[in-house]
Amino acid sequence: MIEFKQVLCPVDLSDSSAHSLAHAVALAGWYGARLSVLHVVPTFDPVNVRGDLGEPTRVVNPLSREQVIEELRRALDCPANAPNAVLVAEAGDASTVIVDQAVTTRADLIVMGTHGRRGFKRLLLGSVTETVLREAPCPVLTVPPLAHSASTEAVTCKRILCPIDFSPSALQALGFALDLARQADGRVTLMHVIEWLAEDDPKALAHFNVPEYQRHLVADAADRLRLLVAEESRTWVEIDNVVVLGRSHREILHAAAAMRANLIVMGAQGRGGVELALFGSTTQQVVRSAACPVLTVRGSALI
Repeated sequence: MIEFKQVLCPVDLSDSSAHSLAHAVALAGWYGARLSVLHVVPTFDPVNVRGDLGEPTRVVNPLSREQVIEELRRALDCPANAPNAVLVAEAGDASTVIVDQAVTTRADLIVMGTHGRRGFKRLLLGSVTETVLREAPCPVLTVPPLAHSASTEAVTCKRILCPIDFSPSALQALGFALDLARQADGRVTLMHVIEWLAEDDPKALAHFNVPEYQRHLVADAADRLRLLVAEESRTWVEIDNVVVLGRSHREILHAAAAMRANLIVMGAQGRGGVELALFGSTTQQVVRSAACPVLTVRGSALI
């Protein structure tokens, strides 16, 4: 059973971080966890700025730690009321501070937005989010801007999509998906994608029946999915099993859109040992393009 005791939510005080903060507040409430809201600035010290065209150097005073904390307090009141949240302001490199804070506080979960002040195209191309996804000591929930409207829609996990490739991290992700669905009285769709493209079909092989082989692969994967979940789990969580052929990230995104998923839960490392640090991996592409939050779980995560 999952036990979130410490949730860390880094925010940059943009609209995107307001969406992630709403999800962090909700998850902390469901699990009775302690919530830390963190904002990182380059420095609290005065900065010398050289003037243009021979103008004298100016001294710029950044916001003080107390002023940043006050900004965080105002931001926290927007998506939800969390009077017991711990507000933290630190100076330094954002990704380094976030990971260090997660280690120091023994965070069980990091919740952060995918669209920061510098724009979505910087995500997963050396951005803060990419570094945190790669180096975080715990699962990371990434929240896109359109995942939640604070004024009209409550955060929920009623419809969860859990892609399964039978790797250790995917099996860990399954435990998170089932427990989150139990908390929300929701439904989990387990999905296995058999990597296959129509153009890969052999054109003329007299002794190889492609449709029959595809049916065999689908049936075998369906049996493996069915055996993954103990029968007692199905008594408190509704579970659907889906097997499709195609490109993994495309099929996952299509399924999430079709079922209007509230959450995708998936492993950060596939069967080939490729972590999401590798640009272009299935997990990377799903995080980049999903319209709903994505929870990435490494095989070493504790449940």
